[in-house]
Amino acid sequence: MNVLLLGSGGREHTLAWKIAQSSKLSQLFIAPGNAGTSTVGTNVNLNLADFDTMLAFVVDMSIDIIIVGPEQPLVDGIYDFFKANEKTKNIIIVGMSKEAAQLEGSKEYAKSFMKRHNVPTAAYKSFDSNSVANGENFLDTLQSPYVLKADGLAGGKGVLIIDSLAEAKDSLSDMLLNNKFGEASNKVVIEEFLSGIELSVFVLTDGEKFVVLPEAKDYKRIGEGDTGLNTGGMGSISPVPFADAIFMDKVLEKIIKPTVKGIKADNMDYSGFVFIGLMKVGDEPYVIEYNVRMGDPETETVIPRMKNDILELFQEMNNGNLDKVKMNFDKRTAASVMLVAGGYPESYNKGNRIFNLEKISNTIAFHAGTINDDKGNVITNGGRVIALTSFGKTINDALNLSYKAADIISYDKMYYRKDLGKDL
Repeated sequence: MNVLLLGSGGREHTLAWKIAQSSKLSQLFIAPGNAGTSTVGTNVNLNLADFDTMLAFVVDMSIDIIIVGPEQPLVDGIYDFFKANEKTKNIIIVGMSKEAAQLEGSKEYAKSFMKRHNVPTAAYKSFDSNSVANGENFLDTLQSPYVLKADGLAGGKGVLIIDSLAEAKDSLSDMLLNNKFGEASNKVVIEEFLSGIELSVFVLTDGEKFVVLPEAKDYKRIGEGDTGLNTGGMGSISPVPFADAIFMDKVLEKIIKPTVKGIKADNMDYSGFVFIGLMKVGDEPYVIEYNVRMGDPETETVIPRMKNDILELFQEMNNGNLDKVKMNFDKRTAASVMLVAGGYPESYNKGNRIFNLEKISNTIAFHAGTINDDKGNVITNGGRVIALTSFGKTINDALNLSYKAADIISYDKMYYRKDLGKDL
């Protein structure tokens, strides 16, 4: 199979690494890719917003399957674009329609879907620039802390959890009236706060049948002890010790099955991943959010644990046979530590040379924000730079290997959290 994988982050390098192991693979192209993806496939300089140029490439290279890594092209309707074209309508696309992608593209849409299909979630209301006062009144009815979510896509940074009522009201105005998160906060969802511990669950579905991938726990805050600003993710661990068989059975019956049935009931055109962000409250699962793609940095621990041939899995999805697939996972723990640029998630430098990548062993370096310079050196090109993933019999065993690798790699102002897994 000729494969086109869209994206340039750690998620895409991990998927490319896995695809490269498939017996079904002929050629793998990654657009635009990064320094890491170039070691397992061919990077192609395509603009993910330019569907027409992408179409020409897909036709010229006889692409059999398109795997959409990030959410933006899905929300922009890339699935519909290729399915509507006579030349590409039969290509396997790991993704979903523009309408279905609103499960991630709009927090309000997702919450309405959950309510309609009886998926457990926090109570909520939505507000826009014309209803700021109503939003402030709703905040008065809630207990601290207060949860404010930009309705649209905000790069994983559009959620605020605030202790002070006055600050929450100021933030609501800032989001709705001052465009704190740009167009993403033209509408804001205010939720009741759920007290518990988070985890992420991943499903691959054709819109009716599905398989469940390993669960993972990620770490969103920049500072140790889960302090500071939200980031795109500072690391992940899979499996999650507190997600035992009894709890995961509840997730299956109360969350996954109603979600997939809801996708079918709403006639969504869906053939891809569902990321389900969960909160374990007591012994019960509640949905915080849906994403319509694999999470990052969870992909860096979930996909390495998967023993199945990933292209074969996508073919079975396309053929409606996911109910016949037996999933096989590595029983060891995978732990991923994200190396980031100094200053991230606020202003940071790019273009710093990364040293000693070739010296690490027993750890996989999944590139997130990297490129090669004109001399072939790997240099930083983003806030999150490299995810270091290791396996171990225990969480500590796996983390120790990843931290050992982190001590070997260096670049100017490199930072990573040293407290991952402590809460587990």
